[in-house]
Amino acid sequence: MSKKKPQFDTLGPRTRLIAAGREFTEHGVVNPGVYHASTITFDDLATYRDMTVPYRYGRRGTPTSRAVEQAVALLEGAHDARLCPSGMAAISTALMCFLKTGDHMLMVDTVYLPARKFAGGILAKMGIETTFFDPATSPADLAGMMRPNTRMVYAESPGSQTYEVMDVPALAEVAHKHGALMCIDNTWSAGHYFKAFEHGCDVSIQAATKYLVGHSDAMLGAIATSEALWSDFRAAYEELGQCAGPDDLYLCLRGIRTLDVRLERHMKNALVVAEWLSGHDDVEEVFYPALPSSPGHALWKRDFTGASGLLSMWLAPKGEKALAAMIDGLELFGLGASWGGYESLVLPFAPAKYRSATPWTRPGVGVRLHIGLEDTEDLIADLKAGLERFTKAG
Repeated sequence: MSKKKPQFDTLGPRTRLIAAGREFTEHGVVNPGVYHASTITFDDLATYRDMTVPYRYGRRGTPTSRAVEQAVALLEGAHDARLCPSGMAAISTALMCFLKTGDHMLMVDTVYLPARKFAGGILAKMGIETTFFDPATSPADLAGMMRPNTRMVYAESPGSQTYEVMDVPALAEVAHKHGALMCIDNTWSAGHYFKAFEHGCDVSIQAATKYLVGHSDAMLGAIATSEALWSDFRAAYEELGQCAGPDDLYLCLRGIRTLDVRLERHMKNALVVAEWLSGHDDVEEVFYPALPSSPGHALWKRDFTGASGLLSMWLAPKGEKALAAMIDGLELFGLGASWGGYESLVLPFAPAKYRSATPWTRPGVGVRLHIGLEDTEDLIADLKAGLERFTKAG
């Protein structure tokens, strides 16, 4: 006898993370099985012709993928979700599903750099024009940028690397008034601390590689949509041939179960480190909206229920030698792309090379930090020694 299915609408957000997708388990096993499937066979022709059969071909879904999709949709507060083999694949798939030749898109200037390149590369070749706008753009100014063929406003809040918080509900209202969709890259909050659909978004994209997987061992992207967009999106998604591997799907679902407790620890650790960095003489500014001194703090406090472990610091211009001295000697911060795992990471960045709506003219260098689950005393000691090397080498 099977247990009664939970009424997800009545459950709290933490409980949803635990209960979502459990209906796809069998024989009392706690976790859904990992289905490695391409061909799915049918008992008879009538069943094969029945288009309501839930599983028809491996690429089009298995119990494993449906469990993860349900979990992501419940996490985001969306109608449903689909998965892609990477976060960038989710971005490109969503844009190709909702934009066509002759369309115009407004994209925030602080967007993830590969998304910006995709807009200026493949989308441009398809005859889709993109205009970049400053994350501080007011609703009135955004309205002035809308065109008759503007199909989408694409946000990322907080913005990549410098973490500006956008007034997403106000901008979404402008987009809808002009017949455009509001799409957001919601990876920073993992969909847990910012509910995109409650704040006016129609599409939410995540690099599930980051906090949803949470262990730096799988690549995955997620696209969640409203009910109004679902049918058209699902058809286009299938036409593009997207799917994700079953083992990565399993690792993502496992990560979602502990998302709440991991994110809380990331946030607490990041706030301690951010506050310490803010008082350091060699740090000109800390970009982290959970800091009360952050320019975006009021909007973050209004719209978010928490913060992640990703922040940045801006250092004075001392040259490549000083930067290398700081980074190369770090013991607990690994130098590498991506973030969202349990470990701390460091990566330099230079927004002047690609920001265009509001050119970045500030001298110096940015250093992105992902604050992991280590003891903050150890992380601060590592950063303190690194900043001392930075000062001496400069």
